[in-house]
Amino acid sequence: MAVTRDEVARVAGLAKLALSDDETEALRQELSRILEYVEKLRELDLAGVDPSSRALAAEGAARDDGVGAMLDRDEALANAPDTDGRHFRVPGFLPEG
Repeated sequence: MAVTRDEVARVAGLAKLALSDDETEALRQELSRILEYVEKLRELDLAGVDPSSRALAAEGAARDDGVGAMLDRDEALANAPDTDGRHFRVPGFLPEG
């Protein structure tokens, strides 16, 4: 499926992109190649293939959360350069301008 320059210009306009003629042509060619590839994928016989969100199994990617060893407040604040006894103190900042 070939994408036209007008279609690229319309989508670029919707995305508020200013494209040069060379950029428009390059994007037109790239989008056309992508759509040709998608058309080729549609030719595949996927009967009996279960849908999957991953190409490879991801073992242990989402482990159970658990509470581990924790520092008490005094231990956590022991090496802090500045505290108020309960909290870390850090320098404030204001954005420039």
